[in-house]
Amino acid sequence: MTGAAGSRTQEKDAGSGALRRTVPPARRFLARRKGVLARLALWSVAEAGQAFVVGHGVARAVDQGFLAGDTRRGLGWLAVAAVAVLLGAPVMRGVFAELAGLTEPLRDGLVRRAVDRSLAGALARPGGTDRAAVSRLTNQVEIARDSFAGLVLTLRSFVFTAAGALLGLLSLHPDLLVVVLPPLLAGLALFLATLRPMAAAQRRALAADEALGDHATRARAALRDLTACGTGPETARRGAELVADAAASARVLARWAAVRTAALGVAGHLPVLMLLVTVPWLRGRGVTAGALLGAFTYLAQSLLPAVHTLMTALGAAGSRLLVVVDRITGPAPAAPAPPAGGPPAAGAVPPGDRGTSAAPVADRGSPSAAEDVPRSVRTARSGPPTARRPGAAVEFRAVTLSYGVRAEPVLDSLDLCVAPGEHIAVVGPSGIGKSTLTRLVAGMLAPSSGEVRVAGRPVAGRTAAELGALRTLVPQEAYVFAGTVGENLTYLRPDACRADIDATVRDLALRPLVERLGGLDAPLRPDELSQGERQLVALARAHLSAAPLLLLDEATCHLDPASEARAEEALARRPGTLLVVAHRLSSAVRADRVLVLDGVRTVCGTHQEVLARSSLYRDLTGHWNGGRHREP
Repeated sequence: MTGAAGSRTQEKDAGSGALRRTVPPARRFLARRKGVLARLALWSVAEAGQAFVVGHGVARAVDQGFLAGDTRRGLGWLAVAAVAVLLGAPVMRGVFAELAGLTEPLRDGLVRRAVDRSLAGALARPGGTDRAAVSRLTNQVEIARDSFAGLVLTLRSFVFTAAGALLGLLSLHPDLLVVVLPPLLAGLALFLATLRPMAAAQRRALAADEALGDHATRARAALRDLTACGTGPETARRGAELVADAAASARVLARWAAVRTAALGVAGHLPVLMLLVTVPWLRGRGVTAGALLGAFTYLAQSLLPAVHTLMTALGAAGSRLLVVVDRITGPAPAAPAPPAGGPPAAGAVPPGDRGTSAAPVADRGSPSAAEDVPRSVRTARSGPPTARRPGAAVEFRAVTLSYGVRAEPVLDSLDLCVAPGEHIAVVGPSGIGKSTLTRLVAGMLAPSSGEVRVAGRPVAGRTAAELGALRTLVPQEAYVFAGTVGENLTYLRPDACRADIDATVRDLALRPLVERLGGLDAPLRPDELSQGERQLVALARAHLSAAPLLLLDEATCHLDPASEARAEEALARRPGTLLVVAHRLSSAVRADRVLVLDGVRTVCGTHQEVLARSSLYRDLTGHWNGGRHREP
């Protein structure tokens, strides 16, 4: 309850702040265009006179013409009313011509402010992107222009049309105002009372909708991390909270909308009903039949449509104009903090992700993702199954995985055993299932059949914390967050001592990069690093982790061959097991064993053994040797 009350207070303060920021420049804008406002007022006076003449002409046509037996005079007054209606066209033309003198300068000014704000943000944050700039320059500016034009038209029309209609009622008989004004003023008062709370409810509903959309977008982009870290339930709970908050905001908005509808009914329909009910009393007070008909004409033709338009425009266009103008001319919004349990944003590190993955990645575990199979592939066993050893670091037991019930399996009855401390490279064409294999080991995917074991125990059923202590996955998309250099390196091992950190920096030749960034305690801005430098940071993070199993899924693809060799050799010297999805064939040559996936048969052995048994590997080696690389 306290949090909800605080949220309402913040929304109210935000609305008041937006109003305070918007009113002064609005006054200066209008003060510089007094000539346009004066001409617009003159056309509006003509519109008020038109409204007065229409109702007055109907009343005189009845009283002085048809009821008095003078048909010619009655028709004459009706002709006057008709001419007044026809004159409405040139009056509106003049109104719209002057309106352009207000709306076009407003649009030009907002465009300049939007451009200045975007350029200032680019100067303040080199390399950053202002994703809302295009929206502000196009959609939001046009919303402000159209909303402002609608408000000017509506307010002007209501003030002058209502003045003409009320003067007409007064000229017909003062008692008509006694009947019409009370319900009209009551409806307007009720409507005005709903403006602030309804605007606050609209802002809360908008904020809740944006928060829910942001949560859903970032959660979808980090599905693999959520699965790997075991934070899926927490993210789901946060999503449920956001859905509940959005529903509550929508209900509050609906309640205020009902009150506004009631206000519209009171102001828009009750005057006519009161006029009908009080006809006997008005007749007794000397109100003629023509005056009554003229009063109904004023209400139906001028006053009530103006009231209805005013309420609709203030309730919709007014709030939109305030919000959009404040977003363009007001202070830049702060970057939202990531919700609890959600995927990490730049500069934020969710505690639940520590010790799990060297770099959070986007979801690629569905059949439509980048690594998905472009054709039907099948991985069959070659010869008898590998001997199963209880102490194996990684073991596949007849593992089959398909993305869908009718899809061809990506891995088909795969048997594989990786010994503790072994360095193994996985080779094969793109889309053959190499990344799928690493995700199975990491516990991010479950096999369709068979069993995957890590450290002698099945992966299935293990908690995220248990898996995080056993393996570290470094994907192709290296993740670096906005913290210090040291915090990025020790992300998976926060208690690492300085000597271990220095050893990692030395082994991966990171010293020039660390010194360029200002040292381990210097702040690191992700947009200042190249893709290769990001991968080096992620590899150093994995090197420093305590996990006995490292999984590199093309984690060196942005490094040059020398840097790749140095990084893989450093990771191979590290205590534990190393499984590498090879980006270059040199990774396979450096490995203890090579696993070749070719879509027909699986071959596993040393470099020389696989050369003798796999035609695909021979082709890859021949192509590699045909270039500037030579087999040692």
